[in-house]
Amino acid sequence: MRKQEAIYATHSNVVTIRGDDAFDANGNQVSYDEATVQSYIDSHSYIAKRQAEYPPFTDYLDGIAKGDQAQIDKYIADCQAVKAKYPKP
Repeated sequence: MRKQEAIYATHSNVVTIRGDDAFDANGNQVSYDEATVQSYIDSHSYIAKRQAEYPPFTDYLDGIAKGDQAQIDKYIADCQAVKAKYPKP
């Protein structure tokens, strides 16, 4: 997760970010809490890790198209293993 995404998510009055500076709708600089931003990043880091390791969804769709329940079950099991490896905090 990028720092900018975390700033937007944790500070609703921020509408623009340039470098490390955040601004409201009127162009006024907004000070944001670095610890809050970092905490948000840390608590959402599992998302990117999961995305990188999930099997391609085409494996699941291929199983459905072929009527191959074993392939479908393997896809689900692989997804569950990734979720277990990177649990939500």
